[in-house]
Amino acid sequence: METYFSQQFFANNRAKLRKLFIGTAPVIMTANGLIQSGADSTYNFKQDASFWYLCGLDIPDLIVVMDKAQEYLIVPSRSINRENFDGQIDTDYLKLRSGINEIYNEVDGWNKLSSRLKKVKHVATLATPKTYIKEYGFYTNPARASLNLKIKEQNEDIKFLDLSHHLALMRMVKQPEELQAINRAIEVTNKAIKQSTSKSRLLKYEYEYQIEANITKSMIEQGSSGHAFEPIVAGGLNACTLHNIYNKSQLNRNDLVVIDTGCEVEHYAADITRTFSLSGKPSKRQSNIYDAVLDVQNYGIGLLKPGVLLKDFEEKIENYMGEKLRELGLIKSISHDNVRQFYPHATSHFLGINVHDIGDYNRPLESGVVLTVEPGIYIKKEAIGVRIEDDVLITDKGAKVLSNKLAKKL
Repeated sequence: METYFSQQFFANNRAKLRKLFIGTAPVIMTANGLIQSGADSTYNFKQDASFWYLCGLDIPDLIVVMDKAQEYLIVPSRSINRENFDGQIDTDYLKLRSGINEIYNEVDGWNKLSSRLKKVKHVATLATPKTYIKEYGFYTNPARASLNLKIKEQNEDIKFLDLSHHLALMRMVKQPEELQAINRAIEVTNKAIKQSTSKSRLLKYEYEYQIEANITKSMIEQGSSGHAFEPIVAGGLNACTLHNIYNKSQLNRNDLVVIDTGCEVEHYAADITRTFSLSGKPSKRQSNIYDAVLDVQNYGIGLLKPGVLLKDFEEKIENYMGEKLRELGLIKSISHDNVRQFYPHATSHFLGINVHDIGDYNRPLESGVVLTVEPGIYIKKEAIGVRIEDDVLITDKGAKVLSNKLAKKL
């Protein structure tokens, strides 16, 4: 698959960050580190999105330094044994890909950086996340904490300035290259879903994983790097678990199945959801619920344009969804708690390098922002879950649905 990103893209991003950050402190950022999965093996490496955005490199433990007019990379040392298994780091490639011409080994790089750190009061970097995020039930990559600890070892009085908001503003508005990658990811995802959900195939599936397998096969055959996130294939009651990623249950021919998936193309994600009747003959109740969700989605897309605040947008969606839930006989009065019994998630999130990309949710939308629109209704007592999701680009004229070539038919 062709590349959409030249070294100029990454060089421009670094220049823009240095322009946004008006301070004189050195900017220091780290790549992610590898995470152990077994005795001597690791989980598949996933680069820190902001590091990739600035450097374009998928190598763990690199450090980039931007200090005044100077920028350089510090390359981690590798044991002979590791080089035998993982290979050497090609410094010529680092230069060619990133546009950063000064490359230092770990010892020389930290000697150079240490002499600078002893003279400054502040360093600009990305804030260290909590070790464990209880809300989501996962541990975070320790690379930032390790970097900040090592910086403190050079100068214990140094203070950190967080660049998170600067990078959120930058990544929120997509550049032409990014839109090309997102559009390609959407194209691949659309085709994978379409190929995997033909009438003849839907009638043959017995288990959720069979649908996932066909989607995965199609994505890989089309040249993508695979899934941007764990795919969701959820039949019947499973669809009422929003992130049902196990995809192992047997399918019931009379149920609906929710397919929420998106491939990754050069780090950029698609995120598309469709709901299907496995039998091709949905009940009247299933159809009415589906039509209500589709109506809410169309309403939401019609609201999106430059200047809209997502908080106001979500409030309008909640009220409109409340009307639909009342029509379906699920609630008697519209209130936040009543609506959220059957619609427990937000309608939109930013989309980009991460499927739930960073951005400023308190900032009005502007041209170039890409986000999802994904209302849903989930009724556990009836074992019915319906979600419809499309990827939308904000333009000067309003909202353009990027994934509209994939039909929305129950």
